Parts: sequence; C-alpha cells; structure tokens
Amino acid sequence: MVRISVELIRKKSEHNEGEISTLEEISLHQENIEKIELIDKLCRKLKILLLQYNLISKIENLNKLKYLEYLNLALNNIVIIENLEGLECLKKLDLTMNFIGDLKSVKTLKLNYKLEQLYLTGNPCTDYDNYRNYVITVLPQIKQLDMIDIKKSDRIIASQKFHIAEGDVVRGYWDYMKLRKKQIERYENSDVKITEITDQDDDDEEDEDKVKSFWNEPSYNTPEDRIKIAKKLEQIENKKNHKKDNSNTKDIKNTIKLFTQDGRPYNINQPKVPFKLNDEDDRDNIFLEISLYKHMDTSHVDIDIQPKYIRVTIKGKILQLTLPCEIETEKSVAKRNTVTGNLLITMPRLNPLDIIMKKSIDYNDKKSSSSKNHSSDIKKIQSGKIITKRELLEIGPPIDDLDFSNIYKKNQNNIINKSSAFIDNPDVPPLE
Repeated sequence: MVRISVELIRKKSEHNEGEISTLEEISLHQENIEKIELIDKLCRKLKILLLQYNLISKIENLNKLKYLEYLNLALNNIVIIENLEGLECLKKLDLTMNFIGDLKSVKTLKLNYKLEQLYLTGNPCTDYDNYRNYVITVLPQIKQLDMIDIKKSDRIIASQKFHIAEGDVVRGYWDYMKLRKKQIERYENSDVKITEITDQDDDDEEDEDKVKSFWNEPSYNTPEDRIKIAKKLEQIENKKNHKKDNSNTKDIKNTIKLFTQDGRPYNINQPKVPFKLNDEDDRDNIFLEISLYKHMDTSHVDIDIQPKYIRVTIKGKILQLTLPCEIETEKSVAKRNTVTGNLLITMPRLNPLDIIMKKSIDYNDKKSSSSKNHSSDIKKIQSGKIITKRELLEIGPPIDDLDFSNIYKKNQNNIINKSSAFIDNPDVPPLE
C-alpha cells in the first residue's frame, strides 16, 4: 500500500510548479492510501482535497486545514464521521460509498457552520428509516443532502418526526452491527485471507489459473474484501511491471550500437527499406529518398537530422546514414509523396560545391551492367560560367621582322631613288 510522502505530494503539485506550501488544490485519488498524514503539516493553505478511491479507514490529521472548503473521501473504508471540527471553511463533504453505520456521528458536523453540501449515498446508514429526516434536523446549516435540495417544508416535517427518526436510527444501527459481525466471522473463516495471498504470491509466480480462481471467488461489499481486492490488483500490477523491467533489460542488452568509440556514426538499416542518397545532382542540396509503405501513418516515422548524419526511425527501427558533407539542419525539409508514399528529405549543404563532376562508369564492365539503370540518371552539371584567359609565353629578344616602325623609312628611300632616276619625255601628252 502507498503512504502519503513529500515526494508524492510534490509529484501531484506539478500544476503549482512543485511548490507545496502555497498549494490550494491537490488530488490523491486512486493511490491505495490507507492513512491520512503529512497533509495538515505541509499544505495548510489547501482549499480542495481529493482523496476518493483509496483505502482510508479513519478521518484524521485534517484539523489544521483552516482554509479547506471541499473534502472528497468517497469510495474509502470509513466507518464513522469524526475529527472534522477544525475545518472552519468546509462547505462540501463527500463521503459516498463508505461503510458509515453509526448515523449519530453526523452530530460532529454541527461545528462546521459553513457546511452546505453533504453526500452519504451508498453508506449503510442511508438504508435506515427516516434517515433523511434525522440528518436534516441534526444539521440545520446544510442546504443539500445527497444532491437533493432541502426546502423549508422538509425541515418542518423532519423536526416533527425527529423523535421517531431518532429511534429508527438506533434500531437500524443495531441491525447493521449484527450484519457486520457476521461479515467479520465469514471473512475470518474463509479459506483465502489477505496475509496468505500476499505471502504466497510474493514467492511464487502468478499464473492465469490462479488469477481466474481468485476472481471467481465470491466477494462482498465489506472493508476487508475491498482491501483484499486492492492488494490483489497491486500484486498483479507489480508482476506486470517486473516482467516489463526484465524485458527492458533484455532490450538494453540487444541494443544496436549507433556510434563507434571515437564518435563516428554507423550506417544502419534496421527496417531494411530501400533508399537512395543523391549527393551529385545538386551543388546546394543532398537528397535522401526512402521507400516507405504507401499506407503507413506518418506518426510512425521520426526524423532526426544532424550536421553529419541522419537518423530515420520507422516503427521503432532505425535507419541511420552518414552524410558525405556537413549540412544545415535548420533548413532541412522532409516531404511525403501522396502517390507513392515515399519520403523525400532535402538537406542543404553548409558549403555548396562549385562543380559537380560526373562519375566515371565503365559500361563494358559486366559487373557494372546491373547498376547501369541506377547510374543513368547521373548527369554532368557545371555550375556558373567559367571564364578562361589564354596567354602566350615569349622567349628571347624580339625579331626585327615584327618591328613595323621601319616600314615607312624603307618606302621613303625607295621613292627618293626612283625620283632621281626619272627622265621627262616631252612627247608624252599630259594627263587630263
């Protein structure tokens, strides 16, 4: 069984950032708690306290909660109403489905002047004759009993019948105590007891036949049977958790290594899915295309992109690939093809390439003939224009034939030589 501890209270106060001293509301339901403790010391500013569906048999350690307005103790093993006088602000008290047989104990609620709502449905005392008239008369401050509003006429009728109701309550309690005595004797004489179950089941493994035989046994609405069932459920749950822990330890032993000792990632394809890593068709991006099942839900796929590797988890199985260069993780994009179901991941390079060279493929090689179809898509891509400049290298002194500065002087000498040898012929007519 569970005890109220500081760790449990802090865990249940996450809505208050784990702060206990300023806590105003806490829910400790379905924790198999058997005793109320520590709450009045650690959480004095509580306004709402929920303790339903536990194994609490006594109301105690709550008198210091001066600000408490709502207390829920439904579905517990409480047999008497007590120790609530110090709850000065209590407005709502829920004691549904307990084992309160002494209805006279409601008189202890007279000092709770602000009490407006009281729930006693499912307790043995509600079966007594004139039960409602008795409670209405004893507690004049309440406005609602078992979710039914109390009218002025109800109070008048209840006060008139109080002397009858008081006798009926006493006789009803005597009858209940006789029944209660028989229940205790039947439990003590039963073949299966709580101690025997716990001692036996802690040593031996529980099998399906034993569980079925336990649930086939008759059970009664008594505090003892409720504790027995709760402990049996706790044992079954502990064994399930123990099996899970054993399976987890086995899984840890069989865990695949993702990295080498020096931190380099391995290439792993656990799901055995076809994929294509293309780092040659684009100088800016690397593309990874994974063939997923067409009708697989995307929620079963988890993608973790790192600068030097990518990890894709498909239904718990890991596909991890080392990337040829460093990429930008924040700009990477993953898309799903609605027709084929394939997953395409685009990963921008951190340092784009200037030129992407075509792979040299020997098509005459028989071994590479099978991969011809896969490599046919690879093309030669040249990024940008490459400007080249051709220069001539001259060796030795310049040649005179290439010196055009002397051409004019040579022609002038020739003209002078010709004019000095010219003889005028008078018989030749002048040009017109």
